Amino acid sequence: MSISNTVSEFAGVAASSEIFGISRYIGVPLAAVFIWALVVKGSYKKVEKIFLFASLFYVTYIISGFLAGPNWGIAAKEIVLPSIQFNFAYLVLIIGMIGTTIAPWMQFYLQSSIVEKKVRLKNYKFTKIDVTVGSIVTGLVAFFIIVACASTLFTSNTKINDAADAAVALKPLAGDLASELFALGLLNAAIFSASILPLATAYCICEGFGWERGVDKKMKQAKRFYILYTFLIVAGAGVILIPDFPLLSIMIWSQILNGILLPAILIFMLLLINNKDIMGKHTNSKLWNILTTAISIALIAMSVILVLTYFIH
Repeated sequence: MSISNTVSEFAGVAASSEIFGISRYIGVPLAAVFIWALVVKGSYKKVEKIFLFASLFYVTYIISGFLAGPNWGIAAKEIVLPSIQFNFAYLVLIIGMIGTTIAPWMQFYLQSSIVEKKVRLKNYKFTKIDVTVGSIVTGLVAFFIIVACASTLFTSNTKINDAADAAVALKPLAGDLASELFALGLLNAAIFSASILPLATAYCICEGFGWERGVDKKMKQAKRFYILYTFLIVAGAGVILIPDFPLLSIMIWSQILNGILLPAILIFMLLLINNKDIMGKHTNSKLWNILTTAISIALIAMSVILVLTYFIH
């Protein structure tokens, strides 16, 4: 699962680099070396600062959304009263969108990063604010990606075969700037996630086996951690260099698997957060328990319906 997700991120690197006229056989290896060196040769504080800076580039999606000239009235209506369907294609995209926005690996990385930063209990409230703001921004960026594509590609009935096609197709519909900004956002997001996802996996596996881990550790102190990280990057980038590899399919189906697996992660998180022996007075409130349970049930229901519609279809 981790490899397929890493592959999907390098698929984004390949797609976006080709928009700028750079072959994937050049762009992907360069990105892989950059990502590897960033973590292996840096400290956690430096890596975090670079990640924060990279996050600023997500504003390119917001600008693209405005440049696309959407009908804001329809966009507002669809937020409040979405046109829900129960066919296979619709459910696949909804589950995939959830899987890429709230991916299971994100939960593991968040926990591991808090441990790595040695966040004290007195500063925990600031960590919660950080997570809340990040979640809101993530949702906002996803909204503008949908707006940019819906108001151009959907209205013109433009069909795309990969992520690069989406950015290229924006040119005649929304202008060169919108297309280039969308491509830049895709490249940044792909590199960003391709850095974090292998880290999250390496953290999780090493923690489970009780091995030394952490970006602040030297290579000789945490050999297994860095070997796992390196393997995931090499495997993820290597698969993308296979000729005629279906980039879009890998990107979509890896996120669909994320969405299907997410409820299991949320359920275990609920069990942990409500265990007073572990959390003391910091257990979940009733409101958060209700919201998380409702989300988990909704995701499970969608996955079941997806399987049923697949066989009916």
